[in-house]
Amino acid sequence: MRGFSLTLTGLLAATSGAAAASQLQQPLGVSATDSRPNIILTLTDDQDLLMDSINNMPELNHHLREKGTFYRNHFVTTAICCLSRASLLTGRLAHNTNITDVNPPYGEGVSKFNTLYTGKIFNAHTVDNYNTPFINGFNASDFLLDPYTYSYLNATFQRNHDVPVSYEGQYSTDVLVDKSLGFLHDAVHEASPFFLTIAPLAPHSNVQSNGPIDPQSPLKITAPPAAARHQHLFPDAQVPRTLNFNPDELNDSNIEHNDHFYRQRLRALQPNDILDNTYIVYTSDNGYHLSQHRLQAGKECGFEEDIRVPFFIRGPGVAANHTEKAVTTHIDFAPTLFEMAGLPLRSDFDGVPMPLHHVVQGPGEKARHEHVTVEFWGIAIPESGSLDAEIPPTYAVRIHSTDYDLYYSVWCSNEHQLYDLKTDPYELNNLYPDPTGLQTETTILGYPVTQVINRLDALLLVLKSYQGFDAFYYHQKKVSYSRCEYGYLVDDRSHLSGWY
Repeated sequence: MRGFSLTLTGLLAATSGAAAASQLQQPLGVSATDSRPNIILTLTDDQDLLMDSINNMPELNHHLREKGTFYRNHFVTTAICCLSRASLLTGRLAHNTNITDVNPPYGEGVSKFNTLYTGKIFNAHTVDNYNTPFINGFNASDFLLDPYTYSYLNATFQRNHDVPVSYEGQYSTDVLVDKSLGFLHDAVHEASPFFLTIAPLAPHSNVQSNGPIDPQSPLKITAPPAAARHQHLFPDAQVPRTLNFNPDELNDSNIEHNDHFYRQRLRALQPNDILDNTYIVYTSDNGYHLSQHRLQAGKECGFEEDIRVPFFIRGPGVAANHTEKAVTTHIDFAPTLFEMAGLPLRSDFDGVPMPLHHVVQGPGEKARHEHVTVEFWGIAIPESGSLDAEIPPTYAVRIHSTDYDLYYSVWCSNEHQLYDLKTDPYELNNLYPDPTGLQTETTILGYPVTQVINRLDALLLVLKSYQGFDAFYYHQKKVSYSRCEYGYLVDDRSHLSGWY
């Protein structure tokens, strides 16, 4: 199988001449009458940031990190595939897209995404229901279908309005690469600019199912198999032994199993190592935990391993070999996409454009937000060990700045977590006071922890149903008078409305 980056380099040389080789930061295939750039988004599945997966992808680092911008503090707002993908492509939080679980009926109303798309889009899109109705809104599409979406060696794709085709015995990511190159070859010969999304399965677990991927189907979940040419890589790789490495089964066989899982994830990522061309965006739908916090393989929590993901952009005007420290999230991508394309921002975006150009913020300039809204609904399924599903709906807020670094969450069980990542980066010491009040002497930035919690709780109360500040302000009581008084009467404020 041809390597993705090598093949694309040859394709660019064939389609765009010397410009593709000599002007790597210039748009590809843009017509003389349309100056808008092309955009390629590679969206991996379950790729971690904190377990060093990107440091084992040399082509990614060469083509994107060295020649583009790495967003070090990029977060997802919901750590599960379909919800996160919807937020990424709409710029809206999950409670505003109404896509709040990976399965019907809570996943109704998927937006119709435009342009070209190949790979995984969402769960419960199957060989039986793919045409009732077809997913519209794309110029061309080639989707993975359940129950074979997560089968690395038995993938089924469905192109445009054609019947599904099985690729038994072929490695899923290799098939996807060929399909992506076919789309790209066609797109660069069109007069209009293109937006191509490439969504490989890797490094998601391998899943065998007799029906749609949902908790009611009997599932067999295993580590992702490697392509034959990558099986020799990383023979000694281990899950990083950070302070929060704490498997729920402290025995050698379980730890070795999780280390094997880790090696297989690294191997499965190798075919994704990419590209040279136009605006290139690389990220994942969510992160992943593997032995941290007494958790087996999986995601769907609010811990750093699950909500922080790789995010790279390379392209015209994007700072090269730069690490951006600002807080960014998946809901910021769609506004960024509009800004890249020179389009006016939509009023219903929850996110804001990400900083594409490295400019030092001057005095008086509006600062970026420091908070991330984190939310989760539905059923969480571990991907190794016991496969017993749990229901852990969670609302949380993650706040990051140079002065403070906090995570505060409220679970549906009314359990709370508060971590100060400045002093506790591995989230080991829950600062939320226990019922006996033994921790009430704790302070954060010099403030009593109970005072900080009250403020975080108020912020979370706003963010959990946030639909833009203007909409929030609109629904608050308005300041008004029913009559005039000569003075302020503490015991009689009946003439005031909305103040108290």
